[in-house]
Amino acid sequence: MTPPIEEERPSKTQRKKAMHELQSLGERLVTLSANQLGQMDLPETLADALHEFARINSREGKRRQLQYIGRVMRDMDPEPIREKLAVWDGESRTHIAHERSIAQWRERLMDSDEALTEFTTAYPGPGTQRLRQLVRNARVERDGGKAPHSFRELYRAVREIMETPGTE
Repeated sequence: MTPPIEEERPSKTQRKKAMHELQSLGERLVTLSANQLGQMDLPETLADALHEFARINSREGKRRQLQYIGRVMRDMDPEPIREKLAVWDGESRTHIAHERSIAQWRERLMDSDEALTEFTTAYPGPGTQRLRQLVRNARVERDGGKAPHSFRELYRAVREIMETPGTE
């Protein structure tokens, strides 16, 4: 008779390491503003624990509360939190690549009129006239040495169009 196959369980060291990582993530969460925490869609128990941490004054109380936050986080998937923090920290490769793509489109739009046709073909939708006006104004600003108001507005418009659902 063969012994039953046991499930592979993480070692005690691996479990402790995972708990310390969650506690470190909790330490990062307590440094965020209320507005940032509101954007994260956190479970109610975690949000309450973070709110309680802000209320505690004693050092030992804060340490125990951080341990509690880490314990609460064991019952949830921390990946969405890590991804959101990575985006805010500018570490997300996809986010950086997306921002670079927006800047490249803006530069192409500033350099040639054909780029506007390419852009509207790649990202169809309303706003072509507004985009054309922003490109024209940004070029005038650049050539006249004026402040880059339209240049910045062009970046925001390109981002808005590229992030609109239904476009490439």
